[in-house]
This record gives sequence, structure tokens and C-alpha cells, in this order.
Amino acid sequence: MIRDDFLAVGRSAAQLLREPAVAEAWSKPSALEGFGVSGLAGHLAYQVLAIPDIVAAPIPTEPTITVLDHYDRVEWIDADPQDEISIRIRSGGDLVAADGCVVLADRLEAALEQLSAEFPSIEDRPVRIPLWGPWSLMLDDMLLTRLMELAVHSDDLAVSVGLPTPVLPPSALEAVVGLLTRLSVRRHGATAVLRTLARAERAPLIITAF
Repeated sequence: MIRDDFLAVGRSAAQLLREPAVAEAWSKPSALEGFGVSGLAGHLAYQVLAIPDIVAAPIPTEPTITVLDHYDRVEWIDADPQDEISIRIRSGGDLVAADGCVVLADRLEAALEQLSAEFPSIEDRPVRIPLWGPWSLMLDDMLLTRLMELAVHSDDLAVSVGLPTPVLPPSALEAVVGLLTRLSVRRHGATAVLRTLARAERAPLIITAF
């Protein structure tokens, strides 16, 4: 199911990139500090574009960890917009988007077609993005992290160009909200999340996952 959801939300992101409003705002600032619309679009597309090379690589020798352990290790959480990791992420988005929104949408759709054909024959095995650090994730856990990125940054991009946030398939929304809830509990504690969801009069001001 996670693979179907990943492909569905990836296709939704590709449709968003085809919206005229994205092209019109391509050189403007986005809703995210430091990101232009083009760089944000590149970062959004990268969540899919990185996967074909990841699944084509040999099985990594680095330790395989859980999704929550992964978020304990990534550098970008709590990073300032001017920290090196934040600048690297923005620069990577700019690079991916360098040939414009039409080419970017074409590349994204081609990657989705490739993955749609390959996923049925690929086992759930360890994979990794080398830039992250010396650990790996199971493929389906990797896709869950990318699904969350696709959902969150689709909203960011839509808001940036004045479009409605794309509607996710119910199963994809459940997976994304489930991951974000686990991350929020990890960050703020179960009581804070429980009160926010059930008791407005005792809810803390913020329970964001990051």
C-alpha cells in the first residue's frame, strides 16, 4: 500500500508542477524562508527523482534503523535556515529545478512511470541516501519518509502560488498523519499531543513534528 500511495502522491505533485500558477511564480519567493518557488518545486520533485537510483544501488552495508531512529539522526531537524544543511537543501532544490518547471514535471512523470513498472519486483530491502549519513532504511520505510515530504511540500508549493492544497488519497493521508503524530509525540510527549487532539482548554500552543 505504501508504494501505491507514494506513486499516487507523486503523480499529484507532478500535476501541481503543471499548474500555470507555478510557472508564473517560478522566480518568486515561496512560503518557506529562503526557498524560491523554483527551488521548492525542485525539492518536492527530488523526493521521487532520488528513488530510482536508490533502488538500483547495491544493498547497503550500513546498519538498518527504524524510521523514528532516522529522525533522531538527520541534521535538518532544528537547523536554522542559514545553517549549512539548510543551505545545502535549498541549493539542491535549485539544482534539480534548473531547467524549468516543464522539464522538471517531465522528469518527475518519467521517474514515476519507471518506479510503477519496477516496484512490483522489488523486495522490501535496505536502501539509503548517502548524503544522510552512515545508516540505511528499509525501502518501504524510506518511501514513507518521502511520502511525508511529498505531502508537506505539495502544501508548501500550493500555498506559495495561491492554489488549493492537493487532496491526498485517504490511505496516504493516514500514513502521513500517522508518521507526523509519532514524530510529534517524540518531540513534545504523548500528553501534549493527547491534549491538543482532545482537550482544547489544556492544549499546548504547538505540537509540530519538527
